[in-house]
Amino acid sequence: MNPTLNAIRAGITRGKIESRQMLTNSEDLGSTLVFTTIFIVVMVLMRGSTVPGTDFSLGTMTVPSVLGMSLVFSGVVGIAAGLSVDREDGTLLRAKAIPNGMRGYLVGRVVSSSAYAVGGLVLTLVPCLFLFDGLATGGLTSWLTLAWVLAVGLLATMPLGAIIGALMPSPRSMGLVMLPFSILTAVSGIFYPITALPEWVQGFSQIFPIYWLGLGMRSALLPDSMAAVEIGESWRHLETLGVLGIWAVIGYALAPVVLRRMARRESGSAVAARREKALQQVR
Repeated sequence: MNPTLNAIRAGITRGKIESRQMLTNSEDLGSTLVFTTIFIVVMVLMRGSTVPGTDFSLGTMTVPSVLGMSLVFSGVVGIAAGLSVDREDGTLLRAKAIPNGMRGYLVGRVVSSSAYAVGGLVLTLVPCLFLFDGLATGGLTSWLTLAWVLAVGLLATMPLGAIIGALMPSPRSMGLVMLPFSILTAVSGIFYPITALPEWVQGFSQIFPIYWLGLGMRSALLPDSMAAVEIGESWRHLETLGVLGIWAVIGYALAPVVLRRMARRESGSAVAARREKALQQVR
């Protein structure tokens, strides 16, 4: 059997098992439900406000933006955190010891993270369809746009998450990831139209995937008339595809290099040293 195909099959199986564990683990489900509930409550409280210059509900406009933000969170933070934890507890070292084990591990991580991202999107979107008026989900075009934005978004964010996870010294360094993520969320038009921000902030936000995923989700789930409050009064599908595509190309070019360097440094002594350091911090 082809070793690469064997590793991919093993990775897919691993990803299915990890996905099943997430769906049956009360702690994972509980934390996901808590964050989803918080976001939905915030958006419900925003229903009484309107988008400036329109009579459209700000809460409804925020729904697809939050879906885009959640997709970035799953692709970047989810992969980075999982990779960092697996490196510290020796999972990566065990994978490294198996022929093509790292390839299988990464395939499994991609499968489970994709399942988590899609599950989180469905968990948020379904109740919002009943709670918010004005979501344009009645046509095939909306669902096709949602599908390609979701696919391209995962391709753009997961390699970035793998790079960050490989560079993080430990899972306790997640704050270094969450801080810039929070800042980008605040300036990327997730909870308020980005056109209300200074132009230099708009330009800065357009460098990163979170703005484009929010825009892509809005283009899928909002009426075409709401493009009037976006930059250039357009959904800019080609630009969305182009920027996210550039991030995907950069990520897939750099991620294998960074991951190979990380794998070469993995050893039993390195895992033991990280565990000892973690125990000292707990004490």
